[in-house]
Amino acid sequence: MASEFQREKLRAMFDAFDADGNGYLEEADFAALAIRWGRLPRVRTETGLAVRVESVMRGWWQQLSAAVDTDEDGRIDMDDLLAMVDLLPSIPDAVTATADTVFDAVDENGDGRIGRGEHKRLIDTWHGQVIETGDVFDRLDLDGDGYLSRPEFAALWTQFWTSDDPREPGNLMCGELPHAR
Repeated sequence: MASEFQREKLRAMFDAFDADGNGYLEEADFAALAIRWGRLPRVRTETGLAVRVESVMRGWWQQLSAAVDTDEDGRIDMDDLLAMVDLLPSIPDAVTATADTVFDAVDENGDGRIGRGEHKRLIDTWHGQVIETGDVFDRLDLDGDGYLSRPEFAALWTQFWTSDDPREPGNLMCGELPHAR
C-alpha cells in the first residue's frame, strides 16, 4: 500500500499526466504525453528514438490500464495509480527500460550524460510547463561532476518510482515535490 509520501509524490505526476485536467488518466492523456516528449530536439530528429519514446509513453497507458483498470472503463483515478506503484518493484526491467528511453530523449547532444539544462528540459517536458528547479540537479548529481550518467540516471529513476524514503535523491527526478517548494 502506498504511503502518504508516495501519494504526495505521485499526485504531482498524476496531475502532469492528466492533460485535460478531468481528474482521470485516459489513453488520450498518454497520447498527449507522447506528443509532448516528441517535441524534444533529439526525438524530433532521430526516427528510431521517436518510435521508442512514443512506444514508452503510450505503453505506460497499456500497462497501467491492464494492471489497475479493473472496471475496464478506460479511466484511471489516483487510487488506481497508487495501486500500480505497489506493482513496480515486481517489474524492474520495465522501469529501467523506461529510464533508458527517457535518458536518450533528454540527452540532446548524445554524449551519454545528462547535464543541468537537459535535466531541466526533462522536468519541463514531464510537467508540460516551465517549472522552477532551484538546486534539484545539484542534489541529484551525487558525485558532483555536473552530469548524470546513464547508470546514475537509471538508479535515480527507479528510486523516483519505487522509493518511500523522502531522503532519497531520486524523488527529485521530476522536480521538487509540492510540499518542499
